Amino acid sequence: MINITHKSPTLRKAIAQAIVKVSKPETILAVKNHGVPKGDVLEMAKTAGLFAAKRTADMIPDCHPLPIEFTAVSYELGEMEIKILVEIHTIYKTGVEVEAMHAASVVALTMYDMLKPLDKGISIEQIKLIEKRGGKSDQKTDFSELSAAVIVCSDSIAKGVGEDKSGKVIIGKLERFGIQVLDYKVIPDDSDQIQSAANDALALGIDILIYTGGTGLSPRDLTPESLEPLLDRRIPGIEEAIRSYGQQRVPTAMLSRSVAGTMGKMLVLALPGSVAGAGESMDAVFPAVLHSFKVLSGERH
Repeated sequence: MINITHKSPTLRKAIAQAIVKVSKPETILAVKNHGVPKGDVLEMAKTAGLFAAKRTADMIPDCHPLPIEFTAVSYELGEMEIKILVEIHTIYKTGVEVEAMHAASVVALTMYDMLKPLDKGISIEQIKLIEKRGGKSDQKTDFSELSAAVIVCSDSIAKGVGEDKSGKVIIGKLERFGIQVLDYKVIPDDSDQIQSAANDALALGIDILIYTGGTGLSPRDLTPESLEPLLDRRIPGIEEAIRSYGQQRVPTAMLSRSVAGTMGKMLVLALPGSVAGAGESMDAVFPAVLHSFKVLSGERH
């Protein structure tokens, strides 16, 4: 199975279909009139589909076990076919399209098994995904109209003692969304320089200013205190999302003092200085955090 530990749970939905075609209209009439010897076809098939949705990970090797939180099986009966629709919802890190198609196929197979004594010409067709929502499919992925600056706050790296890796991780993640990184610099843990970098970015019209480092508890960790007086508004939800995501992976993430807020229409983030902390913080809030630019520009939806 692929690694999904970096993802955050979101509402995922999928609708899949399968079509059972019969060779004579009497077969459909038998289904409608409960005249099939093996029992109520629609109800039996629905029950089989509910079990199948929950057992998909047992059947398909690369499917992750996940919580199925809603399943609906519905039918559209024609003269010579039964169209099956299966809708599944979950709140998880990956989608449920395979679960929906698996359930639809098992519903169809159950119908086939129950109807074959009456009709030798039954076929199963068009097992496919009709709709999916949630995850990457719902998210805009090209933000090339946005610009960013990345500031590394570290006494040791500024002196040339260490090498910056966290800032480069942040730049890599920004560039994956097409965001233009127009400025990148390393500065010491100095309040004046931290504030000057913010004012310079604002003057340049930068959209996203990201600091990495200086958010811990050591005496030289000054980034939050330096930025807070400059922010027009704090955004606690972003800060909470970063810490919650981090603590699911490393218990000490609760000690981070990450900051999020705005200066004018510029989004300012102060992230941890460790490579893992910086990368995980980006994963925690991107690309959802970029919705803030719709609000900042006056678009409410």
